[in-house]
Amino acid sequence: MIEFAKEIIVPTSFNPNPDVPGNNRRLRRIFKGAIGTLDGTLIHVVVPIQEQHLYRGRGKGECYQNVLAICDFNMVFTFVVAGWEGVAHDSRVLSEALTDGAIGFPFPPPDKYYLCDAAYTNTRGFMAPYRNVRYWLGDFRRRRAINKYEKFNHSHAKLRNVIERSYGVLKARFPILKRMVPFSLEVQRDVVIACFAVHNFIRKEGLSDELFSEYDQTNDQGDDDGDEAEEVQVHGSTADQTYMASLREEIATQLMQKRRLILGTWNRENYTSQGEI
Repeated sequence: MIEFAKEIIVPTSFNPNPDVPGNNRRLRRIFKGAIGTLDGTLIHVVVPIQEQHLYRGRGKGECYQNVLAICDFNMVFTFVVAGWEGVAHDSRVLSEALTDGAIGFPFPPPDKYYLCDAAYTNTRGFMAPYRNVRYWLGDFRRRRAINKYEKFNHSHAKLRNVIERSYGVLKARFPILKRMVPFSLEVQRDVVIACFAVHNFIRKEGLSDELFSEYDQTNDQGDDDGDEAEEVQVHGSTADQTYMASLREEIATQLMQKRRLILGTWNRENYTSQGEI
């Protein structure tokens, strides 16, 4: 099964086409360098008593392993690394994955990037939202974005939501990920990888599937571990962080300009229809 996983969990081509299957094609044209989304998730694990303190992460009573994954905009996972202790912060797992050559992290080309949440550094290759600004989709239900920073975060969240929905499909399909069998830690890790592989097989083969149909639309379903308030382990040089901050600002300005253009057109058409112009 692990060999099968190596064949079916493969990096993206790094040449995203906004017209390929997936939601939010208009936004993908604006975030034209985005090649997928990256996030961590917690998977239940069974460990010896003397090791449980390492796996009780984020104030949860159960023990978990931290899994880092990347998925494309069609809910296909393109990279997975499993087995980290639950206490490990998402940004630490990523930093280790970037520096450990044996893991084979698919670092994107200079002009491409993964969308990630505020648990990660906003630096070249990784575009995070503005911190201390509304972000989660549910935050915008009652009040729309009022400035370019909120507009950016809302658009970013719509695109990044695909990985939360992908985790949602994965955990709904494989209950063992919520209540693991007490195999050895190595086998438990391999079970996780196998579940990701089967997920990809179903999606890539285009098989009719109720779970994918249920989670295929952009919504608040998915897997949010909500750790963005924790200290982020910084990676990337100052130049790389400055580059991504500038690109983020450029996209935020573009989004706000498009919104004003749309609102201006709507207002003119509305007034004309009422005979006021």
